Amino acid sequence: MKSFIKTLSIALSSTFLSIFIYDIYFNSASTENSDNSPKPKLIPTNYTYTYRNAGAELTDFTIAAEKTVHAVVHVKNTSSSGTESSDFYRYFYGDDEFPERIGTGSGVIVSPNGYIITNHHVIENNSEIEITTNDNKIYKATVVGSDPSSDIAVLKINTDQKLPYIFFGNSDTTKIGEWVLAVGNPFNLNSTVTAGIISAKARDLNQRDGKNEWYIQTDAAVNQGNSGGALVNTRGELIGINTAITSISGGFVGYSFAVPSNVARKVFEDIIEFGDVQQGLLGVMGQALNSEMAERYKVKETEGFYITDLEEGLGADLAGLRPNDIIKSVDNITINKFADLSGYLASKRPGENVNIVYNRNGEENEVKVRLEKINRANFFLMEVRELTPDQKKKYQIQQGLYISSMNNRWLYQRGVDNGYIILEINNREVNKLKEVRNLKVNDIESILFLKPSGEKERISLRY
Repeated sequence: MKSFIKTLSIALSSTFLSIFIYDIYFNSASTENSDNSPKPKLIPTNYTYTYRNAGAELTDFTIAAEKTVHAVVHVKNTSSSGTESSDFYRYFYGDDEFPERIGTGSGVIVSPNGYIITNHHVIENNSEIEITTNDNKIYKATVVGSDPSSDIAVLKINTDQKLPYIFFGNSDTTKIGEWVLAVGNPFNLNSTVTAGIISAKARDLNQRDGKNEWYIQTDAAVNQGNSGGALVNTRGELIGINTAITSISGGFVGYSFAVPSNVARKVFEDIIEFGDVQQGLLGVMGQALNSEMAERYKVKETEGFYITDLEEGLGADLAGLRPNDIIKSVDNITINKFADLSGYLASKRPGENVNIVYNRNGEENEVKVRLEKINRANFFLMEVRELTPDQKKKYQIQQGLYISSMNNRWLYQRGVDNGYIILEINNREVNKLKEVRNLKVNDIESILFLKPSGEKERISLRY
């Protein structure tokens, strides 16, 4: 009996102890969360949910390539100059013969009826131009017009079928770091596509050569034969015409340059509509600022275009701009260097208005300026201008081009200087700038000049 009571006592003691422990550690926890409120889920800050094992989405160039590869053509330029009797060439190069030469490049079809944009230097001095499309069809092309200053030329081929072509994009909206494709025919390899990014904009390769350069710089591989080809964005829109590379070896080393599509399109439309390029003139002369120029002109600004003088009666003068003003932006395009200003204006036409923000004595002002038609052209190492009514009255002539700047050493040594007037070229009267802009040196046989004294003199460039 005693044994039974002892065993029962131990069992009851164990039962009570178990109930006590359960009540203390489990029942109390259940009571604290009796409100049924949702429990917060703690996630480490460096934790991300992964639903599939895949890397970042890759940039897809296939659509852009498919849209553009069939609209880029191979351009073959046959130049046959023969033995040159030009006095000008004899003076500089001697009595060498110039045999037939063949150059190659690329072109971009920009309309279904056969208009093609390429570089001026691709078709320069041509006697015959041959176009090969991506489907290996060959056409003879004619030069509709060409602009050496922008290095853009327009060709035309005739065909009954509608050709694939590339739409123009807006090069002003492109951004540094944006993916681009270069499409062309390097080393006579048709339909080559390379990829890269935009490395810089408004690039001027030589700030002292007087050329209007406003290139888009990329690291897409471009080599000999790519000139005149397409630079397109990932949507397949034309944003540039590939034009140049910088290289010691002559091959691609990482940088290539393209004429912005807004400039190329404007030149193309001008040539189609007017026969030559309509350039808008702001009417300012000056210098792009940097730390050295800022110190020279005693200004605090180190970026912008410093105005040293204005052409009387043109837009900037009439709008109230003055010497010592600093142009900071044009139509919200920041002007940090000369290429920013000249490049943007190259995409505008005479008669258009631009909004200019300028700094005068430390204060910023804004003014609207009307662009005027450029009244000068470079011809045979001379700057020439159309005659003013006063000049026509003074010399009693109705046609001619006034020489405002003489840089041709050969003509200068024969007495021709600033102030002379060109009356005739090859016995044909000249009156408009477009008549001499694209005239080739090899085609000039003689020039009739009018001296400031009123005497006439004809100089022959042929023996």
